[in-house]
Amino acid sequence: MADNYLERREQELRESRPKVVRVHPSLESLLKRNRSYRGFDASREVSRQDLLRLLEVTRWIGSGMNAQPLRYRLVTGAEAALVHPLVKLGAALPEEHLPHPGEEPSAYIVACSEKTGRAVDIDLGIAAQSILLKAVEMGLGGVFILNFNPAALSEALSLPMPPIAVIAIGKPSENIFLVDARPGDSLDYYRKDGVHFVPKLPVEDILI
Repeated sequence: MADNYLERREQELRESRPKVVRVHPSLESLLKRNRSYRGFDASREVSRQDLLRLLEVTRWIGSGMNAQPLRYRLVTGAEAALVHPLVKLGAALPEEHLPHPGEEPSAYIVACSEKTGRAVDIDLGIAAQSILLKAVEMGLGGVFILNFNPAALSEALSLPMPPIAVIAIGKPSENIFLVDARPGDSLDYYRKDGVHFVPKLPVEDILI
């Protein structure tokens, strides 16, 4: 009888426990948060394990003819300081240099390939977007970089093949907001009072 009582009591407690509902972010919310961040929180170090989690998603994405031509070099810790001066995190207002000192990304993923061509470029775009969406899901962010010194980067990291893109990764320290634009409006992003704004056209204005 005691055994039955304990079993019943355990079952009652289990059923009365509040159920934890895990809400996964929607693709739309991830896309809205996946911006080109240019300022990062230095207190959040991005580890090699973090980068491996990001790189894992590239196993599941499409590749032209399934050639899978991309190879990656992970850069973390003190080695990231070698990359900082060799890449530009996008254009900034003339009077403002980004990132601000002390807000550099704490890690990088360098994409490399021996092959070139349209198929490789498409593969690179798919891979970069997938990595950055995963970063947002993990509470991180980044920026896709094509403006860098390939020769200097190859030498600094002893790369065995040419680098074709760099993805900076860190915990964003800036706020970026999407704002509606209309045909004829400037689509240049802008900063106001330290906040970054990105104009985007609505669906009805991108239909033809």
